[in-house]
Parts: sequence; structure tokens; C-alpha cells
Amino acid sequence: MDELTSQYKLPLPIKLALIGAAGAAAAYMARQLRCMDFCGKTIVITGGSRGLGLELARGFAAEGANIVLLARDRDQLTEAERELKRNGVRVVSMSCDVANQKEVRNAIASITAELGIDVLINNAGIIQVGPYEHMQAQDFADAMDTHFWGPLYLIQEVLPYMKRQGGGRIVNIASIAGKIAVPHLLPYVASKFALVGFSEGLHAELVKDRIYVTTVSPGLMRTGSHVNALFKGQHRKEFALFSIANASPALSVSSEVAAHKIIEACRYGVAQLVVGPQARLARLLNGLVPGFVGGALSVIGRALPAPARIDGDHVHRGWQSRSRFLPRLLTRPADRAITRNRESLQRTPSE
Repeated sequence: MDELTSQYKLPLPIKLALIGAAGAAAAYMARQLRCMDFCGKTIVITGGSRGLGLELARGFAAEGANIVLLARDRDQLTEAERELKRNGVRVVSMSCDVANQKEVRNAIASITAELGIDVLINNAGIIQVGPYEHMQAQDFADAMDTHFWGPLYLIQEVLPYMKRQGGGRIVNIASIAGKIAVPHLLPYVASKFALVGFSEGLHAELVKDRIYVTTVSPGLMRTGSHVNALFKGQHRKEFALFSIANASPALSVSSEVAAHKIIEACRYGVAQLVVGPQARLARLLNGLVPGFVGGALSVIGRALPAPARIDGDHVHRGWQSRSRFLPRLLTRPADRAITRNRESLQRTPSE
């Protein structure tokens, strides 16, 4: 009997291969079971009137989803809504400041009563560029309001509805700067680190409810938003370096590519998505040799513009920081996205 049994024993490498194949098949089946068809579903996108938010709205609308755009600027919302309706889908836009809990509560109550919510995309963002010496407590508060408290308020309102309906998707657009601290972006970095931690923990807790939370960590993206970023210190130099890096195909990805990858991650309920080969490489190196990455960032920090001697605390938008010494050829790939993604010049009353 032992001789007969031994004839059918498989070598260890074959056993391991079979176990691996079975595991891969099980993972594939689980992935397919989580797959969401967006046609007829309601997608809520914050910061949806321009930039990456608008690019995401286009992608979801192309799949027949109902789109709800949340943003502060009523005129931009109207323009985005008009464009998206050409896809023949239902589009609703609502003026809402995500940092205002009351406005968030009212907006979500209205959306759930009329359309329901299947997917929430927390995309609204703010970016302040400049040395720490010029960053005030209010800069950090503004970043936290937009990147942490805003998503928290929205998720608090959306979760009870998603649990009642038996599932849903939440996508939090964080940043690779929420995993690796980048100099001259400290308010942004601090708030994105907070969002990443919250989002990843939330995923672990909500899988049991069939609510899949995706944490997206993009690197630089050519969305056209560089003209509306906020700059302090030697703002013209800061803008020149930021916009050149943002425009370089070697350092950034297009908004169309980023949006496609995010939509696919949402479709399958992927826990984490790092967008761009540059960002993936940076995360890998930071995990393997954090000392090397920290040293490299220190070198970059020393090479960035020093604090301004005069008026460095004043905030300038990117469009106010352009210089005749900055060759448009170097920023052209990012500048093309300004019109496409409706990154028109945003002015505050003080500007």
C-alpha cells in the first residue's frame, strides 16, 4: 500500500506551484466578485468642477454613471455640468465647502434622498508650496480642513447610507507625499499623512460591510492645477521649480492616465493605489532604504529656494508667480491641461 501511495506523491516544487495557482485563482475570483458596474450608479466627487476631479467625472460619465459634483465655485460647477451632460447621463452639481460640516450634511442628505450614493470620491485639494519659515498655523489648518476633516465629514454622512444598502465604494485621493515627507510642502504633507492613516485604517474596518475604501497616492500629475497652487517665500522661484517638475513626463503622469487607474482601482475595491512609476519607485526605495531617501530629500531641501527676505509670508497663486525667465517650453505639457481641465485662474477677494 505504501508503495502504491508513494507513486502518486508530487514533488515539492509542483505542490508549491499548485498551491500558488489555487491562491491566485481564489484572489481572481474574489476580485471579480467585488467588481462594480458603474452604469446607473451614483458617483459623488468633491472638487469635481476642475482638475483631476473633472477628469474622473468624465471617466465615470463615459460608463453611464450618474454624476454629482461638489465644489465651492458655482460658475465652474455650471460649466463642468454642461460638459458632462453631453454624455447623456444625469449630472447634478452642488455648491459645497467640504470643510463646513453643516454644508456637507445638507448636501449628502439631499443626494441620498434624490439619487442615493454608490461611490464617494474625496478629491478636493489645496497645495501650499514654500519653506517652513513662511508657513503659518493657518496654512496647516487649511490643509487639514480640506484633506482630513472634509473627507471625515463626508464619510460620516455617507457610511450609514452605504451600510443600509449593503455596500459601496469610498476613494480617498491622498498623495505619495502622504507616505514620504517632501520639503517645502509641509502643510500638504502633514494633512496627507493624516488622510492616508485614516483611509487605510478605515479600509480594514469596513471590508466586513462590503464597503471598500481605496487609498490613492499619486505622484506628480499634469492636471493644470499648478497655476492655482499657493506659493510663499521666493514665490517665482518656487513656482518655476514646481511647474517644471509637474510638467516633465519623466516625473509626472497625465491626468487622463491617473483618472483611468483610479477608476479601475475603485471598480475592484483595491485597498491601495500608487499612481505613477516614479511614485512607486520612491515608495519602494523608502521601504527598503529609508536612510538613503531621507538623505536625498535633505539634499533637495538644501537646493530649494531659501526663505524670502521681504514679504515671504504673502500668498501668491501660480498664475501670479509666472516669470519671463521661465521658458514656456518647459511647462507646456502641464499648461496644456489648464484648458482641458478648466483650471481657469481662481481669484479670492483679497487678490
